[in-house]
Amino acid sequence: MEVTASMVKDLREQTGAGMMDCKKALAETNGNMEEAVNWLREKGIAKSAKKESRIAAEGLANIYVDGNKAVILEVNSETDFVSKNEEFRSMIDTIGNTLLKSDVKTIDEAKELATDEGTIGELIVNKTAKIGEKLSFRRFEIVTKSDDEYFGSYIHMGGKIASLTVIKGANAEVAKEVAMQAAAMKPLYCFPSEVPADVLDNERTVLKEQAMNEGKPADIAEKMVEGRIKKFYKEICLAEQPFIKDGDVSVEKYVTNNGGEIKRMIRYEVGEGMEKRNDNFAEEVMNQVKGN
Repeated sequence: MEVTASMVKDLREQTGAGMMDCKKALAETNGNMEEAVNWLREKGIAKSAKKESRIAAEGLANIYVDGNKAVILEVNSETDFVSKNEEFRSMIDTIGNTLLKSDVKTIDEAKELATDEGTIGELIVNKTAKIGEKLSFRRFEIVTKSDDEYFGSYIHMGGKIASLTVIKGANAEVAKEVAMQAAAMKPLYCFPSEVPADVLDNERTVLKEQAMNEGKPADIAEKMVEGRIKKFYKEICLAEQPFIKDGDVSVEKYVTNNGGEIKRMIRYEVGEGMEKRNDNFAEEVMNQVKGN
């Protein structure tokens, strides 16, 4: 039986499942709407779709390395409790190791990659249904290096923060020290050149107003801004930050002193920039137990 667009639309409205999932369900059941609904329920897709509006800002970040290739990723859950679940952690490992074998660029492309449990997208849907919380594959990056470069990776707070660095020259220990610095000191950028112009312009405006509010003339305030911008860079740029183990040198100088050069830094902090749940999870569980 031919699967029409209107059939897909009707099934989507009934179940809340995605368009492609509805199309596949109808194809698998020869266009039988009732069987297609059951097919989606059996796969956990209809159930997980109902959770899409819920907030998933907990979870884990992790890093996977194989030779000259590395993957850093973040997968979210609704509660910190689930992020400690072994099945959730195993799912993240499956995603990370699958990504290592690919060259995909986007989340949509990644979700189409095959695993032993279906595609990554299907794996997430199935685990959402089984675990009972909305799970979300938020972001990832695949990083490659040359033979004369080193990856530095560091996981902090059990996976709440993951930092990945690439250092040319030096050694693996230096690369890891820089990754630890990034995890601890929360740089937003690697180098001053990476700071967006609008961010820099806004900071200059704020700093000038501060100086003028201190009673400084405009020309003096302008000169003060330049000095304070250097301090701003030391706060938000990894290369400019004082090295945490020796505050007399910058991170860049530390690396240079060891015969290396910073090439790249990526830092993921779970849930950064996302709306957080503010409900009482224990209360929610009790309400479910009581049937409220």
